[in-house]
Amino acid sequence: MAGAHFGWGHIARVGLVQAAIGAIVVLTTSTLNRVMVVELALPALLPGLLVALHYAVQLSRPRVGHGSDAGGRRTPWIASGMAVLALGGVLAALATAWMGTQRGAGITLAVLAFVLIGLGVSASGTNLLVLLAKRVAPERRAGAATLVWLMMIVGFAVTAGLAGRWLDPFGPQRLVLVATVVCAAALAVALAALVGLEGPPSAVPAHPADRPTAVPFRTALRQVWHEPDARRFTVFVFVSMLAFSAQDLILEPFAGSVLGYTPGQSTSLSGVQHGGVLVGMLLAALAGRRFRGRSLGSLRAWTVGGCSASAVALAGLTLAGLVGPAWPFKLNVWLMGAANGVFSIAAIGSMMRLAAEGRSAREGTRMGLWGAAQAIAFALGGLVGTGAADLCRWLIGQPGAAYATVFALEALLFVVSARLALAVRPGPATAAPPLLTAAG
Repeated sequence: MAGAHFGWGHIARVGLVQAAIGAIVVLTTSTLNRVMVVELALPALLPGLLVALHYAVQLSRPRVGHGSDAGGRRTPWIASGMAVLALGGVLAALATAWMGTQRGAGITLAVLAFVLIGLGVSASGTNLLVLLAKRVAPERRAGAATLVWLMMIVGFAVTAGLAGRWLDPFGPQRLVLVATVVCAAALAVALAALVGLEGPPSAVPAHPADRPTAVPFRTALRQVWHEPDARRFTVFVFVSMLAFSAQDLILEPFAGSVLGYTPGQSTSLSGVQHGGVLVGMLLAALAGRRFRGRSLGSLRAWTVGGCSASAVALAGLTLAGLVGPAWPFKLNVWLMGAANGVFSIAAIGSMMRLAAEGRSAREGTRMGLWGAAQAIAFALGGLVGTGAADLCRWLIGQPGAAYATVFALEALLFVVSARLALAVRPGPATAAPPLLTAAG
């Protein structure tokens, strides 16, 4: 029945599609990155620019979201987006192999491939979130976001592990073969998960002014931007994701240059941080639930709390830059991961709630606007974080104080994010079932 709420089995199928997206993306942004820099001895700037390009292309998210609003169905956009993403992944591997013999031609093909990857992620990722927003009951949104994102992480891990094993001994032909198998398998899994998932088309809005087919894209985007909560949430997404991504590329260099960590020790920090992220995600699944008659906190409260805790954790890293090796650094990194996991899941749940509010038949445009804000933040995050670290080292001269300054600025961004999240209107009260008796 159109509009029926998804059960946990349906949500798990959405998670399979998200995992398929993650499998292709991690192959192109991680494995091919390493091959270009290590095996082909190309400048690290090249894969950096290609990844930034795929984020820049995601500015198309509002447009594809509006396109699916016009048709009333999300499945065709998700399926076609997955096909474009899989094609982009195969072409990216071909381009990387080609760079070994004809560098210019290979780079040209890589540009095309990463444009396709950006378009595929935009079409599939945006509309997958819209489908969740429209079909998941309010009390299940945080749990649904947790399940879907955990499955995406599993997609990352499985792909990285299997691809790493299959790529040895390395060769260009083997690289293309492995990428083709991964992309084809991901596409097949996604298409199988989508069969019958959405059901019949959604009802067309009765009021002519709400019918997206009668409203040009720019008008629809302007209407969404004029919604106070949609506008505030867009700014929140940008600021919080900028703070989230800015520390990613400087954490390991900080551990090495200031705390004396070896390459192996600093690399292990990623596992510590992601362990914290996992715990934070699982905790955030409680948002919006009730336990023995008591609320476990709204999505907005968990979002504000996660941002505030992230600011505290980054303040701890600031002290680590000043105190040095005596600081409990690994515990600090784990706590930062947990805080990031809480805020990200709660923010996704809030995004799902807000997408369905406001003017009808604009869910895809809203979700696309927020996805574009996130893509811009991610594209800028690494550049801002590393650039600020270099600038502070040049101005201050002492690595510890320089990194401490950057971490303090990132903590300030999370404080601003918490304030922005607090300004977003809370959703209507819902009668969530008790935590221990929720049925699937």
